[in-house]
Amino acid sequence: MTPFDADAADPLASKRRQNLQRLLTPRSIAVVGASADPGKAGSQAMRSLSRFPGKLMAVHPREREIQGFPCYPSLSVLPEPVDLAILAIPAQHCVQAARDAAARGVGGIFIISGGFGESGEAGQALQEQLAEVCRSTGLRLLGPNTSGFVNPHQACVASFVPGVGQLAAGRVAVVAQSGGINLTLSFLLNRLGEGISLAVGLGNAVDVGSADVLSLLGDDPHTAVIALHLEGVPQGRHLFETLKKVTPKKPVVALVAGRSDIGEFAVSHTGNLIGSWERTAAALTQAGVVVVDSTEELAQAAAVLAAGRLRPNERNGFAVVTGQAGPGLLIVDGLKTAGLFVPELAPATIQTIGTLLPPMTYVKNPVDTGRPSPTFPEIVRHVAADPRIDATLVFALSEPSVLDPAKALRPAVALGKPVVFGTLGMAADLEGPLASLRDLGIPAVLSPERLVLAARCLDADARAQWRLARPLSGQAGVVEALSGKFDEARGKELLAQYGIRSPQRKLCVGREQALAAFAGLSKPVVVKIAAADVAHKTEAGGVVLNVRTDADLRQALDAIARIPTATPGRVLLEEMAPAGVELIVGGVRDPSWGPCVVIGLGGVTAEAMADSAVRLAPLGREDVNEMLASLRGKQLLDGFRNLPVCDRGAIAEAAIAIGRALMEHPEIAEIEINPLRMSQDGALALDALVVLRSGS
Repeated sequence: MTPFDADAADPLASKRRQNLQRLLTPRSIAVVGASADPGKAGSQAMRSLSRFPGKLMAVHPREREIQGFPCYPSLSVLPEPVDLAILAIPAQHCVQAARDAAARGVGGIFIISGGFGESGEAGQALQEQLAEVCRSTGLRLLGPNTSGFVNPHQACVASFVPGVGQLAAGRVAVVAQSGGINLTLSFLLNRLGEGISLAVGLGNAVDVGSADVLSLLGDDPHTAVIALHLEGVPQGRHLFETLKKVTPKKPVVALVAGRSDIGEFAVSHTGNLIGSWERTAAALTQAGVVVVDSTEELAQAAAVLAAGRLRPNERNGFAVVTGQAGPGLLIVDGLKTAGLFVPELAPATIQTIGTLLPPMTYVKNPVDTGRPSPTFPEIVRHVAADPRIDATLVFALSEPSVLDPAKALRPAVALGKPVVFGTLGMAADLEGPLASLRDLGIPAVLSPERLVLAARCLDADARAQWRLARPLSGQAGVVEALSGKFDEARGKELLAQYGIRSPQRKLCVGREQALAAFAGLSKPVVVKIAAADVAHKTEAGGVVLNVRTDADLRQALDAIARIPTATPGRVLLEEMAPAGVELIVGGVRDPSWGPCVVIGLGGVTAEAMADSAVRLAPLGREDVNEMLASLRGKQLLDGFRNLPVCDRGAIAEAAIAIGRALMEHPEIAEIEINPLRMSQDGALALDALVVLRSGS
């Protein structure tokens, strides 16, 4: 592995990157707390490393040799600074051992034991001391409270779970927050016949985090794809920027825990629409990551993408060639349900395939061969060669007497487009064919549903890379900082600076101003309380619609006057907008991910509908297009029944502007348009909420 962004201007940062490389690809290891007692963790560590080809040393205050390896009383007297020290000692002794390791020039340490931040205040204090040693010296720490890592290419088994030493060297790297998930994914990949380049569990991640390991893996020649597991993400924006650099080099597939955590924000609908899982999944997707829903999907997707990825493309054409009609129908149904493109084959391709199959078979796409025949390889080759097809999915039940999958697919694979094979059969019948496919680099899956999963992941990866290559619009500039409190009128003034229109309006103080302003506005109008301390005006009774006469206005003013506020008498009169589709477009400043923008179905039912999408600012038009396409109610934007056709470009401009406002004004905690009324006249902000961070 080679760090891909070393910063010579920061010697400590450079040292930390070099030491991480030493930790994960060690040529020398010392086990602190090594033991001859087979029941001790230090004994297990020595046994697990028995095949390690580099130098292995033991550290124990009273022994001179353990399991045939030289033993030294402490790290400080080692004959040379090792790359990795494994600490198999109680938690209370680990801080001093870390200091000794740093002083002796050790690259990194891995702590087997628990008893740190996960165990209470005393453990948290030890953890903070470890973090300080790492920050000040450049020593790297994996864990604590994790099962460690396995680097089969180095024959380094720094993990003590039975069986991990048998994991084969391969092309898939696993980076997991949980040591248990790290090993779960490794074993699943092993069952799929896929080897490991590196499998690391981060545990408490006191020092080494996901972004650190991803940075190294970006240029690792042994790694073709990265399987990522995340729980909490304390430094989301850093992870996001790291992934944007890594995913163009190699695919990353991720599983995010915590879908049920919805998070809370005190004031806006926007915050309540964006749970922590949604923010994490959206940020990963925006950074080019393929997000899946289970460990099995993660392992399968990684295995498929390890064989190769589609070229970056906005839309990818998938072909299905099936030896059995029933599975073929399920596959095509799954592809179309997922929104994937299954184009009809070109006329020339259809004509050619028609000469290779008996009458009455379907050949437009999917291609149903009825049953594999001697022409099967030629059929697959012609389908894969079709100019409308970017990837070919082939399904055939195991029939060794009539189909050799490797022989059948080799001509199509030679065309350079991805080909994925799906099958099922008796294990003994599948073993040989699957091994032959692996030798050819052809991914194989064991069900129609997994074939659909493979297509979804290939497509998501290709579209993400196409989007990442597009320039962003609305880059942040330098503006004057905001201060004070915002009511709706001031909020709309800020929106106007970013090109977001609102209806004609007048801010009034007192009845006389309201009556005078009413005379100059087109009727009907809406009368709203203008108070920075009343965020949800409708719920408070502070919004009166369809005010047409002076009498209506006086009645509205009477009702609003009864609402408690620190600024009584302030009202906003605004011309009512034409009917249309109501959206919510807003943003919050997440403590981990930074500025986030949300788009959803809006109005007073925004939270009840919970139909929204989120991305990190700054946004590009492609980001907004993906957000709109993901809404369950997206049909409402396209002239559903009597609703107007919404200008998606205008929605994109509003969302990009909200993102730019958040980027240019770090003092903004939340900003929201709810609703953004879409009509034949374009987009109008009917309400505006701006909340500054404390102290602004």
